[in-house]
Amino acid sequence: MASATRRVAILVHDGVNLLDVAGPAEVFAEANRLGARYKILLVSPSGADVTSSVGFRISVDTAATEPAPGTFLVAGADRYPRTPVPRDLIEAARTLAGRADRVASICTGAFILGAAGLLEGKRATTHWKVAHELAARCPASRVEPDAIYVRDGTTYTSAGVTAGIDLALALVEEDHGPDLTRDVARALVVHMQRSGGQSQFSAPLQGPPPRSPSLRRITDLITANPGGNHSLGELAKQVNVSTRHLTRLFHDELSTTPARYVEMIRFDMAKALLDQGHTATQTASLAGFPNYESMRRVFARKLSISPAAYQRRFSTARRANEGQQ
Repeated sequence: MASATRRVAILVHDGVNLLDVAGPAEVFAEANRLGARYKILLVSPSGADVTSSVGFRISVDTAATEPAPGTFLVAGADRYPRTPVPRDLIEAARTLAGRADRVASICTGAFILGAAGLLEGKRATTHWKVAHELAARCPASRVEPDAIYVRDGTTYTSAGVTAGIDLALALVEEDHGPDLTRDVARALVVHMQRSGGQSQFSAPLQGPPPRSPSLRRITDLITANPGGNHSLGELAKQVNVSTRHLTRLFHDELSTTPARYVEMIRFDMAKALLDQGHTATQTASLAGFPNYESMRRVFARKLSISPAAYQRRFSTARRANEGQQ
């Protein structure tokens, strides 16, 4: 066990998501109880206390100009996918990042790192609901919407809310190895490493409808009948455009290909059907997959688990109660 104290600065601000702060802080605190030496500092741009997303007052230790942290974490807030990041918060992030050995964001804290130019040329993630907005704001970054957390060099970004715990555990493991980290995870009753990505937690495909009438017609057609013949040529015929033009529409408006969009619709429908209690075989047919094996491969690729494992993990309380009657 290294004897040196490791400083962890968490940047907070008005409206900060409380769990973005408390989750990672508790991981480091539990590591301390097991022999690690982390000094956790709560930092705001000016050093003033802040009010969290749930109205709790957060007592701040110091201003962003003071600490030279080994680890700098920036917590998120619901407002920043919708509004610009304030200048003082951007400058605080740049100051802390410039002094830190490693930089990390929790959930929508990635928008603060992005506004500060700290995600340029890097892979990153954030909450699945706003990953498309982060990609739009940070075109020089490669946003991975399904990742629980992403490491690119010394920069780390994590997905929504509780993924900050996953990221903090990864940082503790990097510092102190798997044995202590496993004990931390056990004490907190969390997974040391979750299988699968954010897709297992996301709702069925969401987002604004395509602007192009032709593309909107195609997406409506796929959603209404996921099991239909949705080859590129057949889809192009439906709206009387070339396959090249249709591919470009999908790329420009949805950042995907026609084939991947069809797969996403079938995948999301399959998750919903499994949630409702359909068998895996029934689900494969109803969701439009050619067979169970093709559905299983998609689940394995996207979630690293089988359809059956997904169903066991996310079966509803209603189904559990029915099984007891």
